[in-house]
Amino acid sequence: MASTTTAPGGTGAPDRLDALDRYFSITARGSTWQREVRGGLATFFTMAYIVVLNPLILGTVADVDGGFLGGATDPSGAIPLVAAATAFVAGIATLLMGVIGRYPFALATGLGLNAFVAFSIASDMTWADAMGLVVIEGLVITVLVLTGFRTAVFHAIPAQLKTAIGVGIGLFIALIGFVDAGFIRGQASSPPLQLGIGGNLQGWPTAVFVVGLLLTFVLVARRVKGAILLGIVATTVLAIVVEAIGGLGARGDDNPTGWSLVEPKLPSDIVSTPDLGLLGDFNLLGSFDRIGVVAAVLLVFTLMLADFFDTMGTVVGVGAEGDLLDEKGDLPGLERVLLVDSIAAVGGGAASTSSATTYVESAAGVGEGARTGLASVVTGVLFLLAMFFTPLVQVVPFEAATPALVVVGFLMLTQIKAIDFSDYSIGIPAFLTISVMPFTYSISNGIGAGFVSYAVIKLVSGRARDVHPLLWLVSALFVVYFAIVPLEELLGVR
Repeated sequence: MASTTTAPGGTGAPDRLDALDRYFSITARGSTWQREVRGGLATFFTMAYIVVLNPLILGTVADVDGGFLGGATDPSGAIPLVAAATAFVAGIATLLMGVIGRYPFALATGLGLNAFVAFSIASDMTWADAMGLVVIEGLVITVLVLTGFRTAVFHAIPAQLKTAIGVGIGLFIALIGFVDAGFIRGQASSPPLQLGIGGNLQGWPTAVFVVGLLLTFVLVARRVKGAILLGIVATTVLAIVVEAIGGLGARGDDNPTGWSLVEPKLPSDIVSTPDLGLLGDFNLLGSFDRIGVVAAVLLVFTLMLADFFDTMGTVVGVGAEGDLLDEKGDLPGLERVLLVDSIAAVGGGAASTSSATTYVESAAGVGEGARTGLASVVTGVLFLLAMFFTPLVQVVPFEAATPALVVVGFLMLTQIKAIDFSDYSIGIPAFLTISVMPFTYSISNGIGAGFVSYAVIKLVSGRARDVHPLLWLVSALFVVYFAIVPLEELLGVR
């Protein structure tokens, strides 16, 4: 460590370095400046894929009125906006975690949460209304953190049911990846889904997807840092080469074997000034007018639930890997970390990028030796620099990006080993949670099915006391949610 003594007329740099060392507890946690910088770089390269992937999830889906984010008329206009905002939110949130939370945790738009917003919320309202719900969710979590109530809510949901939610989201994301790539396609006749076209894989774009999927899985299996990002980049390069040689064009009714989303061609510019026009583009209460109070409240709770437990699990898991937990298994200063995470959720909604949350990929930085918030400062700065390279995302077709969705789906599925399916009182609700999500293309439906079935099975088994009062309340709300149409008809509302 540098000396605290400086020569007359010196710059005082050693004193400042010592102050930073004490503030971040670099030496106290057995780390070094070099390890923190290296850890920050590792974390960035393992999660930078979100700058590419989030625009392909949020920027390609139309809302209930047929509009795209930022008022764009098609995905090509929305994608660069989402990319710039995604990098901006990740950069600011991760910097806050480093400076305030003082731990090596990085934040960005949550996978699963963004899919839920895109496919289960925006389909029923405008994008501005949907992002307003995300802001409300973040504000609710912030209140729960400030009041200390977050721990009580955490204990209301059985641990294995929380795990089932993560597994179900993983399968849902994987299905989206397969469908968007054209590897699986829907049809009007039976069966509703089939392999490729007519039960066969056809076209070079599908071949590119398969190669990219296998490559990414190999990189993940070999524990290569940044495997998902490397997979996206390598597959995109392959797609550009294939398109340059074959001139395959975009997929359409007259060209079913073409590229999906965009034709992979090199952009005219690689660096550009980021357009942050999405910041502030949300309507806080518009969803309540559009779909009703009960449905809006249920959506807020669903967002809150996923965000809430993902963060808790990530913080404890990564903290344990870095030997940052105390003898009771708690993270010292957890309240600061949760406060930054909840503020990031608000910021993600306000910037129309979906809720930002703490990333499990932070473990990559911890694996490189990072133990303090200085690593997060490094990661945050890199995300802010990434804003200026968003034109690159406009060359990535679904066939190059969606292997990442399938791989992330697999990683989330690995949690299933924590569920005891031999205990039917938890196994059946877990099964319904996991299966209903992808089969109905709705995360909220899966969560509702799991909660309601869990409460009913406990009730008829004479074990109603095993169900937390808060879970009874939520299950009742989901019953209303599922029966909303007949209830409206009964009340003469519809």
